[in-house]
Amino acid sequence: MKNTTLAFLFVSPAMLFLLAVLGWPLVQALLLSFQNVGVIGSQGRFVGLANYAAVLGGAGFWRALGRSVVWVLGNAVVQTALALVTALVLNQRFPSVRVARVWIILTWIVPTVVVVIIWRWLLSTSGGMINPLLIQAGVIERPVGFFATRESAMTTLILINSWRWFPFTALMMLAGLTRIPGDLYEAARIDGAGAWQRFRRITWPLLQPSLLVLGVVGTLLSFNVFDIIWLLTAGGPAGASTTLPVLIYETAFKGYRLSEAATVSVLTSILLMGFAFLTTRVMTATEPAR
Repeated sequence: MKNTTLAFLFVSPAMLFLLAVLGWPLVQALLLSFQNVGVIGSQGRFVGLANYAAVLGGAGFWRALGRSVVWVLGNAVVQTALALVTALVLNQRFPSVRVARVWIILTWIVPTVVVVIIWRWLLSTSGGMINPLLIQAGVIERPVGFFATRESAMTTLILINSWRWFPFTALMMLAGLTRIPGDLYEAARIDGAGAWQRFRRITWPLLQPSLLVLGVVGTLLSFNVFDIIWLLTAGGPAGASTTLPVLIYETAFKGYRLSEAATVSVLTSILLMGFAFLTTRVMTATEPAR
């Protein structure tokens, strides 16, 4: 009991800070969702659940939600694959491995605006490097507009965002790999287990707790990504990359429907909190008893 009380005392300053920084804006957004405010600073009147009926009854919210799900799943698959391979390589012993572990985070610490400029240039149909390389390799016959079609725009955005964030995931996986006792691998080698068997029987099962935590955190972070999508496509073409964060921005600052945007943000927060709660319960239920 004393340990629990002491733990709460230590984390209480951080919790109070988060409550002040996050709690108050959430309360304001909730209150705003029950009004009909158009622009910031204007007066509104109480309209009850009219905004929620309008948002849930319209197709825009559900389409944006579907695109957000595609966005999150695509990023989860690509980032996990890239991060797992990278973490397994960085967990090996080779010259300059420490240098490689430092350099891998460069794509993560580069500012978003710089990332956008780099990829706009690389993917440009006039002067970019990607199209000429693909033409020389025989993959395509003429330059491709990677942001020109609905399918290619979302796919390209997922790949760029995964390239940006997979180093962070790789470092978290590497931390999990370093906690696996080396004696287990040595015993498996003595028993004649190959590389794939060691990965399947030792690495993958013992890495599951780290992967579950990364899955929750990564989903919440990916779902709220706005900057890369807006700077590269602004939600286009024809709304193909309009996820919920983009929809909130467009509704508030381009459609001048601030209360409706607050309603979408409240619904998004409820969805994310529900996801975090359910996954946390599942993780807690599957933890082995101590």
